[in-house]
Amino acid sequence: MNKTLFYIFASIYLIAILYLAWSTPISPHEAKIFYSEDDIVNFLMHSGYDLLGGFFGLRLFFIIIGFISILLYFQMSRVYMSKKSDVYLSTAIYMLLPGIITALVLANISIVVIPLVLLYILAYSREWFWPQALLMFFIFLIHDASVIFFVAILLYALIHKKITLTLLSGFFLSLFIWIDRGVEIGGRPSGHFADMFGLYAALFSPLVFIYFFYTMYRILLREDKNILWYISFVALLASLILSVRQRIIVTDFAPYVIISVVLMLDTFNKSLRIRLPEYQKWYRVGFYIVISVLMITSLTTIFHKALFSLMKNPKKHFAARIYEPYWLSSRLKKQNIECYDAPNIRIANQLYFYGIKQCQK
Repeated sequence: MNKTLFYIFASIYLIAILYLAWSTPISPHEAKIFYSEDDIVNFLMHSGYDLLGGFFGLRLFFIIIGFISILLYFQMSRVYMSKKSDVYLSTAIYMLLPGIITALVLANISIVVIPLVLLYILAYSREWFWPQALLMFFIFLIHDASVIFFVAILLYALIHKKITLTLLSGFFLSLFIWIDRGVEIGGRPSGHFADMFGLYAALFSPLVFIYFFYTMYRILLREDKNILWYISFVALLASLILSVRQRIIVTDFAPYVIISVVLMLDTFNKSLRIRLPEYQKWYRVGFYIVISVLMITSLTTIFHKALFSLMKNPKKHFAARIYEPYWLSSRLKKQNIECYDAPNIRIANQLYFYGIKQCQK
């Protein structure tokens, strides 16, 4: 991908993201955080809402942080790739991932964590100790599930004999144990393993995730393992192991997994470019198929609202839980009804955002 094509793509992408953030109703997860949580996501949501109001105000700071993460991803790609065209392509693929599109549009912790992890990788690549320590502190502070990140850093430091990094990551892991924070572990074997694969397939798009999984495995067996691989592989492995016994919150692991798309493209380029042109055909065909599926998945995410009119049963739409309370509130307001007894707290929170209170106190 050349520079001109990338900037055309980025411009269209910006318009699409801004439109989605402005037009998509508040999600159940956003409503829960907005009214019930007391964390950095809640603070950013209220700050943006106080400034602009509406759906766009809720997501204002997450959009800004999300586009900063894209710039940081571009810079990180330059660390792992020498050709500028590969950097542009890697960044474009990252931007097209359905998980990134969703994270940019809906307020969530992932889009806050991702730029901090990317900044950490950049600081590590430049051997800046104090920025690394400061970024570790911020990641520790805002994300309870960052214990996975510190386990990965500790493993990398121990295997590569990085004494200072071992002490630093070990210190933060000790803090997790001392204050009893981290990923909740419990339950019994209950069949969420396949669900976790489905979630990752939705975040990456199915074929991209299959190749991503292959890349992680191939690097494990045959190639040099850098710090980025350790972060993503440990998070991916931990989420899959834990999913055997319990339902996994995908935002606990996704920020650390999704950033390694650059390794996937780098592995593909190595396989492609060592072959003579006449033997590259099927690699290129496979690449175009994977990117085509990614494009279709991404376009489905962007134009999801249009799918309601094409479905016989709109309740089966993947975004039905977002839109149904919004449409319900519109009908109630037309009938001058100011209260409604919602069947659960999820819908009650969404309706309350639209000005419809519970009738029963």
